[in-house]
Amino acid sequence: MTIYLDYAATSPMHPEVIAQMVEAMTIYGNPSSVHQIGRQARKAVDEARVSIAKSIGAKDTEIIFTSGGTEADNTAIFGVAYAQQHKGKHIITTQIEHHAVLHACEKLEKEGFDITYLPVDSTGRVCVTDVQKALREDTILVTIMLANNEVGTIQPIAEIGQLLATHSAIFHTDAVQAYGVLPIDVEALGVDYLSVSAHKIGGPKGIGFLYQRSKAPFKPLLHGGQQERMRRASTENVPAIIAFATAVTVKKTVQYETFKKRMEEIWQNNGIMYRVNGVQTLPQIFNVSFVGTDVEAMLVNLDMAGICVSSGSACTAGAIDPSHVLVAMYGEGAPELRNAIRFSFGFATTIEEIEQTATTVAQIVSRLVNL
Repeated sequence: MTIYLDYAATSPMHPEVIAQMVEAMTIYGNPSSVHQIGRQARKAVDEARVSIAKSIGAKDTEIIFTSGGTEADNTAIFGVAYAQQHKGKHIITTQIEHHAVLHACEKLEKEGFDITYLPVDSTGRVCVTDVQKALREDTILVTIMLANNEVGTIQPIAEIGQLLATHSAIFHTDAVQAYGVLPIDVEALGVDYLSVSAHKIGGPKGIGFLYQRSKAPFKPLLHGGQQERMRRASTENVPAIIAFATAVTVKKTVQYETFKKRMEEIWQNNGIMYRVNGVQTLPQIFNVSFVGTDVEAMLVNLDMAGICVSSGSACTAGAIDPSHVLVAMYGEGAPELRNAIRFSFGFATTIEEIEQTATTVAQIVSRLVNL
């Protein structure tokens, strides 16, 4: 039996979402066409947009459908940078952002923008005071994730939003991991842009959205047709959009905190030495360092046992370099860089799978430590 505990990398599609997407594939019209087949597609997209907008307390006109979280992040960062560069070229972000944000910032840096990469503490949390100190008159954008994808630490986005309320800088947050788990209200958070991807919540890959506050400065990255109110050219992916809306509304019964507690009970009963990485984390992400082990050996042994987990971000899971998130938290050379495993749960995870995984982990750790 295979146990999948890598939902932070991607989630299997929920059965109800699959059924809805298959049905939606019969809606073949182009939403930009004026005839009845096109209008059928437009109506379906509009209804999905309204449903998704409600999930974050936004207006339907503030939702831009994208191909996923990476495009949403890039659209916000480049769109704001290019639209506001006449006002300044300073951007603030953190050292623990997803690479969709970090690499976008690195590209802007090469184009003459000045990027401040804020540090985090050992829990993976950025300090609001550091954001305040980094703010300058020429700061045009602050982009800080709502919750980290590797250790799950939730960032003080609402507090940062309050800080920026009196500053002209635009505020973007990557909410890809937090969406569908934490309650999100864009007004309460005080953000101007917010990125989301469907495949983290039981939806299909290749679809996401970017929330853009009404009249927030922006320059589109794609040019062509007038789709998405001229903000993102390209014929809409109608079946994926409909499936995305279904994934947002489908009921999911989860016991994430119970899962974490049970795993720890089993490890403690087996005398396993471990450390939980991150504090005030997302309930579905559980990043744990096992003393005296090596991440590669752990992953290989777990995979052979039929347990699918990861060492961090799926985008860098094949790399041998240590996690940039853990480096930011603990510093270069820290043991946590070589012994951290990320368990992440989802709608199909069961307590039986959790218990079997925890028991198997305990056996593997005991074996590796005593080699």
